[in-house]
Amino acid sequence: MPNQNLRRDEAATRSALITTHSYDVSLDVRQAADPDVAGYQSRSVITFSAGEPGASTFLDFIGSEVHSVLLNGRNVPVADVVDGSRIRLDNLQAENEVTVTGTALYSTSGEGMHRFFDPADGQCYLYTQYEPADARRVFANFEQPDLKAEFTFHVMAPSAWQVSSNGIETQRTLLSSGPDTSRWDFAPTKAMSTYITTVLAGPYFKAEDSWRGTLGDGTRLDIPLALYCRASMAPSFDPEALFALTRNGLAFFNQLFDFPYPWGKYEQAFVPEYNLGAMENPGLVTFTESYVFTSRAADSQYQARANTLLHEMAHMWFGDLVTMQWWDDLWLKESFADYMGTLGVDRTTDWATAWVNFANNRKAWAYVQDQLPTTHPIVADIPDLEAAKQNFDGITYAKGASVLKQLVAYVGFEAFVAGSRRYFKDHAYGNTTLTDLLAALSTASGRDLAGWARQWLQTSGISTLSSEIEEHDGVLGAVTIIQDAEDPTTGRQEPRPHRLRIGLYGMDDRGALVRTDSVETDVSGARTEVTALVGKARPALLLVNDDDLSYAKVRLDARSEATVRASLGALSDPMARALCWTALWDSARDAVTPSSLYVDAVTRFAPAETGIGVLLNVLGNAATAIERYVPGADRAAVRRGFLSLAADELRRAAPGSDQQLAWARTLAAGSRFDGGRLDLLRGILDGSTVIAGLSVDAELRWNLWHALAANGQATVAQLDRELALDNTAAGKSGHATALAARPEAAVKEAAWKEAVHGTSLSNQLLSATIAGFNTGPAPLLRDFIDRYFECLEDVWAGRSIEIASRIVRGLYPAGQDLDGGSPETHDVIVRTDNWLAEHPDAPRALRRIIIEQRSHLLRALTAQALTPNPPSAAP
Repeated sequence: MPNQNLRRDEAATRSALITTHSYDVSLDVRQAADPDVAGYQSRSVITFSAGEPGASTFLDFIGSEVHSVLLNGRNVPVADVVDGSRIRLDNLQAENEVTVTGTALYSTSGEGMHRFFDPADGQCYLYTQYEPADARRVFANFEQPDLKAEFTFHVMAPSAWQVSSNGIETQRTLLSSGPDTSRWDFAPTKAMSTYITTVLAGPYFKAEDSWRGTLGDGTRLDIPLALYCRASMAPSFDPEALFALTRNGLAFFNQLFDFPYPWGKYEQAFVPEYNLGAMENPGLVTFTESYVFTSRAADSQYQARANTLLHEMAHMWFGDLVTMQWWDDLWLKESFADYMGTLGVDRTTDWATAWVNFANNRKAWAYVQDQLPTTHPIVADIPDLEAAKQNFDGITYAKGASVLKQLVAYVGFEAFVAGSRRYFKDHAYGNTTLTDLLAALSTASGRDLAGWARQWLQTSGISTLSSEIEEHDGVLGAVTIIQDAEDPTTGRQEPRPHRLRIGLYGMDDRGALVRTDSVETDVSGARTEVTALVGKARPALLLVNDDDLSYAKVRLDARSEATVRASLGALSDPMARALCWTALWDSARDAVTPSSLYVDAVTRFAPAETGIGVLLNVLGNAATAIERYVPGADRAAVRRGFLSLAADELRRAAPGSDQQLAWARTLAAGSRFDGGRLDLLRGILDGSTVIAGLSVDAELRWNLWHALAANGQATVAQLDRELALDNTAAGKSGHATALAARPEAAVKEAAWKEAVHGTSLSNQLLSATIAGFNTGPAPLLRDFIDRYFECLEDVWAGRSIEIASRIVRGLYPAGQDLDGGSPETHDVIVRTDNWLAEHPDAPRALRRIIIEQRSHLLRALTAQALTPNPPSAAP
């Protein structure tokens, strides 16, 4: 509906007029297991005050029908007050009560009340997901973060189900209307925003535990714990490990924040077809069930799960207890949680590589996002809800977290923690803006942070740091750090203050490349001379931003780059090695050096990489370089050499090791575009080729089938037989991808129609189908380019924003070769530019996706245009 997109000014007007007190919400999902029943009954009773008696405001509700509206004891004609997704409330009193009953709809898009039928056993599962504004798809409310209230939920559901919500269950009553149905009543919550309320219902497996702790002031906490997953996944669930992480996290954050956990219980549910990694609903956090590892998972995947678990736990304070006033300050919760998640892994678990993986993965995400033309300041301009939906990105999460890490280096950890504690005490259960946080941190640190905030939080883009070195007979003279910090949104240079370390590395007598010295320095402005380096021996590698204290891209000087390309495997420190990998990748992505050189480095040094998170990342980067950045004429030879390496390393890797798993995944993924190793893949599948220790489980099998299907070596019957062996949610996704990957015109046509024009695919199956469609030779997809641009407006207008975003982003014709000419005149670039020029008034969120996809393609074509080196030879 056209009035679903709430504007910031509308929200401000509403919050200036009213103050919300309480919600009493009843939901009837007793018939959810019947797929023919599209909706459920929803009832909201809301109490609120109005500062101007006689004034008007509106409620939000997106459902199939509003049945009744009762305002202050008076029935209001529904036809008179319902307009699309809004319900007008007129002639308000100083104190008001409104009751709205209606029919809400089950979702298959992960928005609102998502309904999922488990293919393994046919059972029905429900969960809710609201951020930024989908609670209105479940119950009528004032849908904006600064209208907090207490919430009491009641849910009617089958008696055999597990049902949960934010509050503690207070009563369960068997309903006389049906012997197999019950009503669950939950305790009122403390004041919270609508978008973090939640309901879970279904035949979930449940495990229970508790955590008890005593705070520094003697406060004793006894927090009930629970974990949920689908019943069919229970054999793969590991609640003991998850409970251990949870208990450690609660002990850590309660002590660190010096504010008792405020939400009574702490439950965590792993749910199907989830659009996010997780969501910080107080008392009942929801996670993607991909964190329930039904197939062999690498250690880095377990660490990533721990990071997400602790990220969401930090939200119980940053985001839930204290919430941003509007989505402009989304970073106030996400940046802090991202930083705290990594800090938690570092401080509360046995993993020693938390900050290495942060540098290698999270910051890499931010670096990519920050170089797009749609980049934005960490404190963003969010005029409406559609813009908010698009801003859950690498800037808000990872750049913000990186900048907070820089702030900790700048003011000191103790001052940072003291400021956070003050912030919680001053604003508990309230809403804040940037100014409130800066006041708390400035007071704690004794520093005026207004200038720091302007430079780091209110500008866009990423600084690139390089070194200008004078050398005399092997001794360093003047060393100057050059900062290029153009803000892509303004074109101005915005040099930022960096507190960083410069590492000096040389070869020891065993041939290892080790740190021999380091200096810490403050970098500001365009040029900063590092006087502390004068007179030191010229190192083989001078590593700017050693230990990854600041947020910046690093360009290696010529000698350091030569050292890295010759001896990266000799670099013993895992953080330094990860930073050097990143520098090489940035150089390739930015078309400073030919992308084939990055593939060469991976071919040479990846086999010795001990960090599994780093290894998976660089192998993925190499695959991207091959399929997107290497010139088309050279691609086959470069790919062939890389896949030869993958096949050899698969056999050489220690049986059962994470490295073996990484090479198996790489071989399968790369073989989607090359048929040279299909005999090996088929042998692994049918068991005629045995790789000692390799777990040929469901996930790997579907990866192998995807490669075979993409090369025309899998029939529908074969794929159906594989699905019969793995009739699970993940199996259905693998099956959908492999089916759509087959290189036949009719297959691509069917996949296109199902994705673009059909409505039967859930969010997960839609993405799986799009992934398969995109796997195929370019000539097979060429006819869809014009059709893509022709369908954009209809897709955006006719589908929910989640589904529309998946279609628009996923089907953009990104896999293009330069084939002569310049990148800017490539047919798809020109076609994109024409569409943007012809549709200046298209929704901002739609235009943003198109602009970003254009930027990714232009970057790839620019890399292809760089004079290439000879193709890599097979190792």
